[in-house]
Amino acid sequence: MDIEQLMPHVEALIFASERPLTQIEMTEVLGQALDTVIEAERIATCLEAIREKYDADYYPFQLREIGGGYQFLTKKAFHKTVLQLNGEKHIKKLSTAAMETLSIIAYKQPITKSEIEYIRGVSADYSIQKLLEKELIVIAGRNEEMVGKPLIYTTSKNFMDYLGINSPAQLPQLKDITDMQIVMPTSGQEAVPADAQGLVLEPTELRQAS
Repeated sequence: MDIEQLMPHVEALIFASERPLTQIEMTEVLGQALDTVIEAERIATCLEAIREKYDADYYPFQLREIGGGYQFLTKKAFHKTVLQLNGEKHIKKLSTAAMETLSIIAYKQPITKSEIEYIRGVSADYSIQKLLEKELIVIAGRNEEMVGKPLIYTTSKNFMDYLGINSPAQLPQLKDITDMQIVMPTSGQEAVPADAQGLVLEPTELRQAS
């Protein structure tokens, strides 16, 4: 079977699937369905051709690689239109506290609850529970090196699907989304004020000046 004949089968699989399909899954399913050996390279060629086909302005959707697989997604220009059909029931609303907790987990994962609370300065029990319920984070195991072997949390596959990324490494760099400077605490010696010439006064000089 040549690429032109194989391509519609690949499209049909992706279209019918409710989740992103990996190349390995497509290779196995099509091999069984067509009763022939399908090489992974041919699937990759089909995927590239399908991606190029639907990138054209004529189509309102496109092929995206997300969550480790491939899926047809509506193009950004049509998001508002599709939203009118589904309403807000499919939008996962998060509180500010939950958003802060999710951001910390996304950029610091794997991370324990105590580490999250140390960064936020408040309890994270409720936020973590809500994020687990919404399947935006998962329990990835335990930190065997910490006292009590606490649970560790990471972002989920659903989280990556929502953002259209394949791994946390594709998250925006913090320097790209904020120009906030992190101010570290200074020691008492470093906090001594400077004189008019910009020289730091020693403690003995400060006593004499007073």
